[in-house]
Amino acid sequence: MKQIVAIVKPYLAEKVLENLQRAPLEALNVREVKGYGRQKSYLDQYGESEYSHAFLPKVEITLWVDDARVNEIVRSIIEVARTGRMGDGKIMVLPLAMDDVISI
Repeated sequence: MKQIVAIVKPYLAEKVLENLQRAPLEALNVREVKGYGRQKSYLDQYGESEYSHAFLPKVEITLWVDDARVNEIVRSIIEVARTGRMGDGKIMVLPLAMDDVISI
């Protein structure tokens, strides 16, 4: 099993989630986050907007999927979330041992 963490632009999050509805997922979490990546030096270009010198809003989608489905899910997220502009987000794929998962 793998954990996929996708950080995407807020206006694309709903489209990503709609696309993932058809995917075979074990579990999914969504949360609003703020941060910056390589586009940090470009924040000054926003001028006096609310984002100047601040973190940018993003949405973090965390998924747990079978190993065999990882590439399919990652391609699905990229297909919807990539605009080709800086700041589209990141996708991280992390290993997850079932021994590390404890049901409450």
